[in-house]
Amino acid sequence: MSSPQAASPSAGQGQAQQPYAQYSFRAQKSVGLVQGPPSYEPCSFEKPEGTARATQYSADGRFFGIATPDKIVIISTATLAVIQAIELPSVVEIGFSPKGTFLSSWERQQKADETGVHKNLKVWNVQTGEQVASFGQKNQEGWDLQYTASESYAVRLAGPEIQVFNTGNWAAGATSKLRLEGVTTAVVSPGANPSIAVFIPEKAGTPGSIRVYNLSALTAPPACQKSFFKADRVTIKWNSLGTLALIMTHTEVDKSNKSYYGETGMYLLSAAGNFDSRIVLDKEGPIHDFAWNPNSKEFCVVYGFMPAKATLFDQRVKPIFEFGAGPHNFVSWNPHGRLVALAGFGNLAGKVEIFDRRTLNKISDIDAPNTSHFEWSHDGTTIMTATLSPRLRVDNGIKLWWCNGTLLHVQLIDELYQAHWRPIARGSSPPFPVNIPAAPVPSESAQAVPAKPAAAKPAGAYRPPGAQGRAAPSIFKREDEGGGSGTHTPPRGVPGSMGYADGGMNGHGRGGANGYIRGGGRGDAPRGRGQGGRHVPGAAPVTPPASGTPPPPGGEGDKTRRKKGKGRREDGEGGGSGSVPPSGRATPVDGYSTPRGQPGGGRGRGGAANANNTHAQTEGEGGKGKMKIAMPAKVEQALLSVPADVESPLSPGADGMLDPTQKRIRNLNKKLKAIEELKEKLSRGEKLEATQYKKIETEAEIRKELSSIV
Repeated sequence: MSSPQAASPSAGQGQAQQPYAQYSFRAQKSVGLVQGPPSYEPCSFEKPEGTARATQYSADGRFFGIATPDKIVIISTATLAVIQAIELPSVVEIGFSPKGTFLSSWERQQKADETGVHKNLKVWNVQTGEQVASFGQKNQEGWDLQYTASESYAVRLAGPEIQVFNTGNWAAGATSKLRLEGVTTAVVSPGANPSIAVFIPEKAGTPGSIRVYNLSALTAPPACQKSFFKADRVTIKWNSLGTLALIMTHTEVDKSNKSYYGETGMYLLSAAGNFDSRIVLDKEGPIHDFAWNPNSKEFCVVYGFMPAKATLFDQRVKPIFEFGAGPHNFVSWNPHGRLVALAGFGNLAGKVEIFDRRTLNKISDIDAPNTSHFEWSHDGTTIMTATLSPRLRVDNGIKLWWCNGTLLHVQLIDELYQAHWRPIARGSSPPFPVNIPAAPVPSESAQAVPAKPAAAKPAGAYRPPGAQGRAAPSIFKREDEGGGSGTHTPPRGVPGSMGYADGGMNGHGRGGANGYIRGGGRGDAPRGRGQGGRHVPGAAPVTPPASGTPPPPGGEGDKTRRKKGKGRREDGEGGGSGSVPPSGRATPVDGYSTPRGQPGGGRGRGGAANANNTHAQTEGEGGKGKMKIAMPAKVEQALLSVPADVESPLSPGADGMLDPTQKRIRNLNKKLKAIEELKEKLSRGEKLEATQYKKIETEAEIRKELSSIV
């Protein structure tokens, strides 16, 4: 394993040459440094014993600190040699000053003893390893000191008091103090003329306020002040020059009941006090994220209910460009301000969109689900996404992406807690090229990742055929509109249907009102099944015996048929004359059969047909005899002319056996039947719809058309 010394400058030359890319990681059982593109080789260095509790790069990237259960180890990122090993147990957090001169450490505060309060916040000199200051710090949030860019002063918020220390003389204590009752947040600005923004939340009807003080004149009146309600806490971000500050206000409760997470607002303040403004956003909903462009002249805000909007503003709060709506709750600029990433993490799918600030066009999409850490490399070309514990304890690891969306490297690490790019001193990175550079060759681990399948074309919203400019299929039309009979499969009792000629699926015919035909007749087919008892796809159709052909003698089917015939003669039930043709088919009545569901298709126990079927009448005694449907004489004559071995035009499911003329006659008769039913309803005093009245008016036209056909 080669050492990166040959490929990287020494610590003393680090600011004169471009440093090589490097990233660090901390897991439950390991800690490491890895070279970035294109090698991805791990760096060899002396790793401390024990589980690392915290790791941290210095802001200029020269040092890398590791906190173990018993000591703090400081390593040079250029030579990979140990600079300092500070014996200090139980350290939880560490942090460097901007130039890497001082190291801060924080332990959990213990109970006070006879020596006084436990000073759990300590400041160390990195070069000498000596402790230069110590303080008692109860809360872990906001535990570290804040330094000016030149490291001349360090600022600490201690309760209601802001303390300023001269880093050249820590022993002298605080050189200046500012006491503000209720202050909860203080943020020091970068830049040559540092300022400090402090926040005091609203209390007992008094509005909250943001005040900006000049750090060199802390006791003087604030240079800028803004008061507002609906502010329980704030997030303050200075631009890189330290001249403007963005303040996002939060409330714990949304009194309008539009959000579970409270209300948000945003303001822009000038350190000089010559400008302040409330930022008005054009979409309702929370502010998800905001970030300054490193050029300090513009900023981007992601806001609104999902899909959220992202808008670019200038330093006078004028909208420059809208990136559109999407599943975004995160925004990040690369160190040069040339590229901006909009992403949706947390409860969103992890889609990242990269935009070119120069052209304002999207240059790539990245799918990084389950991402809990996102960071740009110092050269602005490579993106790190990491899945960390304890947010997600599976699939932990690091992925490196080129800015054009190419996956460069994948490193899976169990129970990964931290991952960071090595930073560099401000101004040390070369300018971003005019054209997006080509991606380097991906590592083997990235090439082994299976390609993402092509996204399926979205089906879109359902639109009925009528809304698509197409006619609806006839199956969806009503019968009186020329549609089908309302069934996909032919009913039992017609040719081609299951159970034809045997009255049921298993050859047991019952006959009568259920549409099954009496005299199903076991013995007409092998194994006691009637003809047509089952239709096997692909098999040759079984031709029924001709009418009048006697069945084969003997057999169980013949005996059963004789018994059933005798019982019918004794009972006198309707549904036929008591004898059934040997073929198992009912004799057509006036040239047509009465199928299931048609008037007259039920059992007749000595009486007329159902009174509701007003167009059916029974001829004969006791329901025996023939059934007739009232219709024009010419139509009846046309139907009687149909041969006996052809199914009736009125039989549902027999469409394939009718010519176009017969089909038209059948449809016209259906319409006439529907009109007669409407006329009966009208005579009974029932209320009809306007469309039903129009249907009655068409009776004359239908009868005329029917007469012309026949």
